[in-house]
Amino acid sequence: MSPSPSPPEFFVDRSLGRHRVSDALRAAGWILRTHAEVFADRDEAVPDVEWLEYCGREGLVVLTKDRKLRYRPREIAVIRRHRVRAFVLTRGNLRAAEQASRFVANAARIQAACEARGPFVYAVHERRIERLYPA
Repeated sequence: MSPSPSPPEFFVDRSLGRHRVSDALRAAGWILRTHAEVFADRDEAVPDVEWLEYCGREGLVVLTKDRKLRYRPREIAVIRRHRVRAFVLTRGNLRAAEQASRFVANAARIQAACEARGPFVYAVHERRIERLYPA
């Protein structure tokens, strides 16, 4: 019997805020790094293509609420080239607790999806995930 895969490490994009979502996910046992922790010296100045490349190189799974990420040619090129795995909240107007709750409610589905190599982008709904890219 092969050992179960180790849990993925996540990268919480700045679109999810600095503390509330990441604190709630850590309390639920998720292993993660936040945008602010990784890029503390220039947090707001880091372009999406840079942090996406970082996530791909480091094998970090992206958590974000930037729904347009999969439509921007430069970002998609980086996602493809660096085999980024990403999960995007489908509603941008959720409070931090609701955002964290959606990720936690889908933890088993997210974990299962992460067993596959990237690149991919999934939408995170209230009680399901849906593959967006590649379609």
